[in-house]
Amino acid sequence: MKENIHPAYHKTVVRCACGHEIPTGSTKKEIRVEICSKCHPFYTGKQKLVDSAGRIERFLKKYEKFQNKEQKSGEK
Repeated sequence: MKENIHPAYHKTVVRCACGHEIPTGSTKKEIRVEICSKCHPFYTGKQKLVDSAGRIERFLKKYEKFQNKEQKSGEK
């Protein structure tokens, strides 16, 4: 490995906008993020699934047709 070409590695703290701090190591001395695992809706369980334009219903209709064809061919 060549000497004097690698950046310095520091102990640093990642700070979230919610105030949560995560100690870690990095080549940057300070890291700020907008969202972390403490405030992200997916990890906190507050996420709501949004069905845009009825995509789930369209998929279920399409799958239902496929499943009905399979059942009819199995009965013969």
